Amino acid sequence: MSAPGVLSFTQQGWEQVLAKAKRSVVYLDAACAESLHWGCGSPRLLRAVGVPACHLREFEPDALGGGAEQPKAVFVLSGLLKGRTVETLRDIIRRSHFQYCVVVTAVSHAVHLTANHVPAAAAAELEGQQPVFEQLEEKLCEWMGSMYTAEVLHVPLLLAPAAPHLALTPAFASLFPLLPQDVHLLNSARPDKRRLGSLGEVDAAALTPELLLQIRCLVSGLSSLCEHLGVREECFAVGSLSRVIAADLANYAPAKNRRKTAAGRASVVFVDRTLDLTGAVGHHGDNLVEKIISALPQLPGHTNDVMVNMAELTALHDVEENCNVVAPGCLAQANDTSAKALWEALLNTKHKEAVMEVRRHLVEAASREHLPIKMSMGRVTPGQLTSYIQLFRNNLKALMNHCGLLQLGLATVQTLKHPQSAKWDNFLAFERLLLQSIGESAMAVVLNQLLPMIKPSNQRTNDDYSPEELLILLIYVYSVTGEFTVDKDLGEAEEKVKKALAQVFCEESELSPLLQKITGCDSSINLTFHKSKIATDELFTSLRDIAGARNLMKQFKSVYVPGNHTHQVSRPHPSDHPVLILFVVGGVTASEAKMVKDLVASLKPGTQVIVLSTRLLKPLNIPELLFATDRLHPDLGI
Repeated sequence: MSAPGVLSFTQQGWEQVLAKAKRSVVYLDAACAESLHWGCGSPRLLRAVGVPACHLREFEPDALGGGAEQPKAVFVLSGLLKGRTVETLRDIIRRSHFQYCVVVTAVSHAVHLTANHVPAAAAAELEGQQPVFEQLEEKLCEWMGSMYTAEVLHVPLLLAPAAPHLALTPAFASLFPLLPQDVHLLNSARPDKRRLGSLGEVDAAALTPELLLQIRCLVSGLSSLCEHLGVREECFAVGSLSRVIAADLANYAPAKNRRKTAAGRASVVFVDRTLDLTGAVGHHGDNLVEKIISALPQLPGHTNDVMVNMAELTALHDVEENCNVVAPGCLAQANDTSAKALWEALLNTKHKEAVMEVRRHLVEAASREHLPIKMSMGRVTPGQLTSYIQLFRNNLKALMNHCGLLQLGLATVQTLKHPQSAKWDNFLAFERLLLQSIGESAMAVVLNQLLPMIKPSNQRTNDDYSPEELLILLIYVYSVTGEFTVDKDLGEAEEKVKKALAQVFCEESELSPLLQKITGCDSSINLTFHKSKIATDELFTSLRDIAGARNLMKQFKSVYVPGNHTHQVSRPHPSDHPVLILFVVGGVTASEAKMVKDLVASLKPGTQVIVLSTRLLKPLNIPELLFATDRLHPDLGI
């Protein structure tokens, strides 16, 4: 039997939910749906429900209630049972005919006590009792309108396992490390307390109540993971927010008894993403999965999967026009062993080998189904892959047998044909040029090189950079450069770039959702140059914060060695424990996860490596997290 890991942890949690689901209407919130999607797939839940009609619903205020023939409901929720969540529960139940309700929360009862301001000493005396859950059970019965049955329980549905070595935390997708500007906000919110001089002085006591509670919810799930792995963890941190999270896990009271009896040992290393945004926005990963998630549209409600247009496998003629008629495919293939093997190969190989692996799997599947395949060697082309995929179109049995593989095949074809793929190479070439310039020139020279590329929409071709893409390049420049001296030339160069960007924002025919958040305007008609310039000034405050992110570090101050290719932040070597869990706060790329796995395997064979992160990153996620996310006040629905 294989060692326990992220997949067994997730599946064990879902087995507890499935045991309650028979003949139920099941309501899921987005983060739990994503955990199910990657962990065991919705077909597994539908089989557990066991009735012909589809009884899966999104948990939202307007969700359809249960009819007279639907007496049982199961609610599967990723957050605290408080505030808006409880109001939504009440509204759904009151307009339904339920006689039996089960509410599953991914957050432990201990954290619910913290959220309800129960002092630690009083909470310790409640061992074995769950008053918050019991009170909600009484409320559920009251809302059902009679002496019916209600049950509230904690199941740690924290992870969306993308691979044996990689898992994401969908409920914490917007958690992102703090910047120096956040220190000023924290100081202004606590005028009566000692002023914080820098990020290095930020501790749990300095954080907002919402952020601290969000961290405690994450720690609750991580503690459950360590319990499943059977380990006593030792916590390490690189970065200011990571230090707070590591300390909270180390001091998490419910974990103390677990640690006394744990047979194994593990190192848990938390790393702030802001220490190296070069790896997050750069295009040097040479990984097909990174290109797929950048090129294809996001699967609605998900943070880590995409929509694959499946119209190619139908008789519809205009594939592009009819893409909304056919349900989309996706990357997660929890119930298909062959497709899962291909997906893991895509995560763990370079682009060229990955594309060849897709061809190999398609050829083998077609051969097994006795389809008339014409073998061709040499370079893999989108047309060649499409011709293999189309062989399955008129053969329902073959299509059903290899549905997962065909989704990954079509994802590959659509990515290779996508304009974004050609642009990926343009980004890479420009990033290499920037690295050369950074090694040889002052920062002002680098910004002046960028200036002619800032063009309004009416002057841009497909090869030019959109405003969002220019932000990606600026983040790359400031993160890779690190600390720099501000002089007159740099001030002037920055001012020119700011004005050019502000003008481009104003002249956009339509503001993207990201630009709407950055400028505070929902339409370019309402966006004055003055407003736009204020927004770009704030952008550059964040960019300078990013450049100084490694100032507090004694080692690892640079992610770049002049005259060499770019390097990601070096990792500390915490200890010799047989399990290493690396948690990147703020997202990780597919190639970074592979790099960590390969590096540990080469330096210390036999170590079980688990890379955890808040989300699987594409470059465009970083401007959103950096410029358009309230890091200090996460919306917990309370």
